[in-house]
Amino acid sequence: MTLTSFGPANRIKRSAETHPLTWRLRDDGEAVWLDEYQAKNGYAAARKAFADMGQDDIVQTVKDSGLKGRGGAGFPTGVKWGLMPKDESINIRYLLCNADEMEPNTWKDRMLMEQLPHLLIEGMLISARALKTYRGYIFLRGEYTTAAKHLNRAVEEAKAAGLLGKNILGSGFDFELFVHTGAGRYICGEETALINSLEGRRANPRSKPPFPAAVGVWGKPTCVNNVETLCNVPAIIADGVDWYKSLAREGSEDMGTKLMGFSGKVKNPGLWELPFGVTARELFEDYAGGMRDGYKLKCWQPGGAGTGFLLPEHLDAQMYAGGIAKVGTRMGTGLAMAVDDSVNMVSLLRNMEEFFSRESCGFCTPCRDGLPWSVKLLRAIENGEGQAGDIETLLGLVGFLGPGKTFCAHAPGAVEPLGSAIKYFRPEFEAGIAPTSAVVPPPAKPIVVGA
Repeated sequence: MTLTSFGPANRIKRSAETHPLTWRLRDDGEAVWLDEYQAKNGYAAARKAFADMGQDDIVQTVKDSGLKGRGGAGFPTGVKWGLMPKDESINIRYLLCNADEMEPNTWKDRMLMEQLPHLLIEGMLISARALKTYRGYIFLRGEYTTAAKHLNRAVEEAKAAGLLGKNILGSGFDFELFVHTGAGRYICGEETALINSLEGRRANPRSKPPFPAAVGVWGKPTCVNNVETLCNVPAIIADGVDWYKSLAREGSEDMGTKLMGFSGKVKNPGLWELPFGVTARELFEDYAGGMRDGYKLKCWQPGGAGTGFLLPEHLDAQMYAGGIAKVGTRMGTGLAMAVDDSVNMVSLLRNMEEFFSRESCGFCTPCRDGLPWSVKLLRAIENGEGQAGDIETLLGLVGFLGPGKTFCAHAPGAVEPLGSAIKYFRPEFEAGIAPTSAVVPPPAKPIVVGA
């Protein structure tokens, strides 16, 4: 997947001043290897961090920048780093890169790993220096075979150049980095399930607390960050907090830029680095080019299958966490999906809930039993065999599987699109209720024992 542009976007040139994540990309979509990466100022931020900054200074700089996690949750990165123990006697710590990108409609991390593998390695190197971690793992989605190939080559290049391994840049600091391919489970996107899988265990989320910063991989302090999050670190270190904050649009509470995109039947599906605060309409019309001829936008999701559906009138919302929250859902990964007017929402939701049901780890009852139940009801409604009360039961499941009701965030994300679809397109669900079920029989007389 290469970056694409359409219409007014063609006039925007990527530069180090405005596009910290993507300015080094090649026009032909090929990977940027070490020599070219260093010629484009690669590893300059790492050299600055090692030569001129203390470990606490790096953490404070990232905290001051306002960088937040780019995997969907949006937790402040510097705050997360600050949770790692200060005790110098704890000499075994780990840094994990969450590259298990299995959110449907999301492919931003894949592009970074395939085309800019050294950007991720540099981000992890600086982060490891700040967190005093001696070993790192890139936990990679198993299907990303090209990314695995490119990352492994980049790791070997960095080792040969003295940028990984022992005594990096003559600092006395050691950092080893490994690429670990997962077995293909969506639940591994949850950081503690990822840790369990890395240890060779079943990918179930862990109870928190203790948090990974205290008890992580093999019981040691561990920090888990997303690919895109780590790729922001070099630019922040190289160019400073004020510059990074200035990249966002006025009104945005999130700082910097974000990889955003649009998929579906749009004229120009793609992925672009844009400032936080850009409106969804700009993303949809100026970059994605609007809907293809003959199709009309019915609704859209702002950031992956686990976010709620929004209507065309919501396109003026700003693309940052608070801006999307104002219209009733989450920004998620920032890669939107356009749903055209030919799509039946019941069929779309049945397909989504089948995915989420299959990917549940099965640990907690609401998720293990509730998601298959939603699939059963949606399948019946899709076939015109729904029963009176099925829609109310689905809405009940949306509540029972909501935030705070399950062990992790898998089920709440799974039912958010379901609740919004019923909210905006209830007639399509009602159309699948069998006419004979509209009349509800009276309840049977209670059986009185001993009567």
